[in-house]
Amino acid sequence: MLIVHVVVRVIPEGVDEFIGVTKANAEASRREPGIARFDVVQSLEDPTSFVLVEAYRTDQAAVDHKETAHYAAWRDAVAPLMAEPRTALKYRDVDYPA
Repeated sequence: MLIVHVVVRVIPEGVDEFIGVTKANAEASRREPGIARFDVVQSLEDPTSFVLVEAYRTDQAAVDHKETAHYAAWRDAVAPLMAEPRTALKYRDVDYPA
């Protein structure tokens, strides 16, 4: 299992729009067979700071996700809302059965 934490900071005036389009992307992503989990979390201390927690069943599922129409729509919609480029941290679940 591949777990990706996508760290995003948005401009203050873009928070509500970011949440709306990101929730739509998350809902569509959860229907992908290769995605085990897709969560969107917002910082309590800084409401412009988000982490997308994406759990993929395989490495290929992460590749496939980036080829979906809903991902492309999200990517394009949030681009002008970013306060800085998003970053991704990749992890492996050490307790997930292979």
